[in-house]
Amino acid sequence: MEYHLPAGFQLSGVHCGLKRRSQRHDTSLIYCPEPASAAGVYTQNQVVAAPVLLDQLRTPTEDFRALIINSGNANACTGEQGMRDAVRMTELTGEVCGVSADGCLVMSTGIIGVPLPMELIERGIREAQPQLGSSPEHVAAAAEGMLTTDTVSKVASHKLDIRGQSCSLLGMAKGSGMIGPNMATMLAVIMTDARIDSTTAQRLLSRAALESFNCIHVDGHTSTNDSVVLLSSGVATDQPLSDEDEVWFAEHLRDVCIDLAKRIVDDGEGATHLIEITVGGCQTWADAYLIGQAVGGSPLVKTAIAGADPNWGRIVSAAGYAGPAFDPNGVDLRLNGTLLYQNGTPVDFDPEAVSTSIRDNRETTIELQLSEGEATARYWACDLTKEYVSINADYHT
Repeated sequence: MEYHLPAGFQLSGVHCGLKRRSQRHDTSLIYCPEPASAAGVYTQNQVVAAPVLLDQLRTPTEDFRALIINSGNANACTGEQGMRDAVRMTELTGEVCGVSADGCLVMSTGIIGVPLPMELIERGIREAQPQLGSSPEHVAAAAEGMLTTDTVSKVASHKLDIRGQSCSLLGMAKGSGMIGPNMATMLAVIMTDARIDSTTAQRLLSRAALESFNCIHVDGHTSTNDSVVLLSSGVATDQPLSDEDEVWFAEHLRDVCIDLAKRIVDDGEGATHLIEITVGGCQTWADAYLIGQAVGGSPLVKTAIAGADPNWGRIVSAAGYAGPAFDPNGVDLRLNGTLLYQNGTPVDFDPEAVSTSIRDNRETTIELQLSEGEATARYWACDLTKEYVSINADYHT
């Protein structure tokens, strides 16, 4: 599928040798010819990688110019040298793009505890700048440069109209393992040509991330490098967002983030199923979220789905230990649309038919309906397979 880049951005992706076992691109560059606004949300792990610390200091901003991304090395747990290297990456990026280093951000992903090979990094940055462009091929190259154990690139886009002016959103992400409960081992860059100031962008991105990247689970291991940035060139609209425009834009931003988040989970290491969990009838969204998180994070639920086992007991009991109080006699459960449990009691159903529906489809839906209120939340997870163990047992630390 071809994706069209929002106006005001140029992208590139190159291979500089950071991925020794692969010839996939490992360095990506995003450049704005004119100053843009930028906002970011980052890992909640207390062990934080140098590039995250640097970007936290530089966002939100109205003077964003470039973002350099490397895969293959996370520059995490690398001490003072790691911070010097992260700063140096922004200096080199500013140098080759002809902009101030203060307007540059950096993202890194890969193995932790190993200093960046700066000779390769410098070569990648210098080679990326002449390759900048705005075609679908440039988008694909930049999206590939972010990947680590991912099997596919993750790109999503939306077109929208703001007061008769056409603008767009395009997001790129990486992530496959070390996912959840707060964001993931993931990087994401979302670009728009709608005019949004950095304060508004920060508020909208934080909310969108809460309902998307914070609602996914592969293995429950929060990373040191999680970063999501929203970049606005502002060249497609001549006025800032009105209150009505903001609501409209926020819906599209959330949908792009959810699309990327689902792609991350669907590409979970060793995964054979994407699980969408809808929890309704709660007093608050937070209650519904916690129940969805407990179900999606349960190894027993995950392995049941991997084995195509419609084990309602694992799902219901996970909801019960999630934390929020609810009436157990007011719970209904549907799996792939089939009612398994109603008013706190199992009902007759055809186990083989439900098992077949799991086995024959990539996506499995779990619907839990409580009787406490009107709030609903969605959560996404993947199943847990032997392949996940193999991938992570063999991964070099």
